[in-house]
Amino acid sequence: MEFEKLAEAVDIAVKEMEKLEPEAKKKAREVKKAIEDFHKPGITAIVKKLKDDPRGKELLFELVDEPEVHAIFALHGLVRVDPTTHASRVLEMVKPYMQSHGGDVELVKVEGSVAFVRLLGSCNGCSMSSVTLRDGVTEALVNNVPSIESVEVVPNEPTAGVISLSSVGMIERGWLEGPPISEVPQGKAVRVDGENGDSAVVVNLENSFFAYRNACAHQGLPLDGGMVDPENGTLTCPWHGFSFDARSGECFTAPAAQLEPLPLKVENDRVWIRLGTEVKMKALNQA
Repeated sequence: MEFEKLAEAVDIAVKEMEKLEPEAKKKAREVKKAIEDFHKPGITAIVKKLKDDPRGKELLFELVDEPEVHAIFALHGLVRVDPTTHASRVLEMVKPYMQSHGGDVELVKVEGSVAFVRLLGSCNGCSMSSVTLRDGVTEALVNNVPSIESVEVVPNEPTAGVISLSSVGMIERGWLEGPPISEVPQGKAVRVDGENGDSAVVVNLENSFFAYRNACAHQGLPLDGGMVDPENGTLTCPWHGFSFDARSGECFTAPAAQLEPLPLKVENDRVWIRLGTEVKMKALNQA
């Protein structure tokens, strides 16, 4: 039990390290690597001595079954770690940072030297932030899993854009039934109205779904009739042409502006959002 607490403390420290600014994170990684490099020769020498002695070899086989010993040996590459398990652990370390930026990642499989991942939320796009997050996933896997040399992104299945519920201040409201995903076509937007006058727009980009309050960040005018560009992943306001990243709500026209994201999930091939009470939908961008 004590070992589990110690291991958890290490995991938390590493996750916090990944949230640091680039220069600070680089220095922290260098310190971590220096400590590991300092310990490895001594541990390797102990293992070698034990393996060279028949009595020690038997003892070594017993020791390696101990979780505490196995963890240290695995850290220094003295026992073979399953690449899929190793890759999953690495991704768990970077997930908190990605989720704080509206994204997420799933490990699909590892084949040979290639890791196949599925990117969700704001990671799945062409904006600068999504490219940065994708590069971060590749860097984490290639730098931390010795057997992985490259990363491939697989197409998304129907899913919801990942939005932190705590970041939008709407936890107290219930999930509301929206349109079936078949009625939110690729590259189109669907308007969802609440009976209290609130409304949202739901966007489908490559089978990932995103919802925003139906108010442009420029002057609060409705986004009804705005143009969705599936190739570039943008949503453009029909009033004054402000352009937004349809996956994250970032504004390309005025960096300080931002669409208000709404919690969204996909269940049983239907979109659910948090907006108001009863909803009705109206398809946009029919042309």
